[in-house]
Amino acid sequence: MKRLAFALAFFALASGVQAQQRLSTLNLTCGQAQQVIRSRGAAVLSTGTYTFDRFVVDRSFCQFDEWLEVAFVPTRDTPQCPIGYRCKTQRDWWDD
Repeated sequence: MKRLAFALAFFALASGVQAQQRLSTLNLTCGQAQQVIRSRGAAVLSTGTYTFDRFVVDRSFCQFDEWLEVAFVPTRDTPQCPIGYRCKTQRDWWDD
């Protein structure tokens, strides 16, 4: 009886743990990608097979010591879509 209860608990927990798929800009048109950011205010989107970033609609989604940098991403219909902004800090010197 204990084994059955343990097995049921294990399968219940295991089935609930799933990775959430991240939206990819490569599957969206430029307009769709821009709309995702406008509607959510901020979102983490995949920009390639192994790359992703957080994009925001305005500075209210950044920390107080961060500033905005215009972000361009590849989309289904254009290689350089102006999707919104990235929040940048002084610590981001290695990203240049």
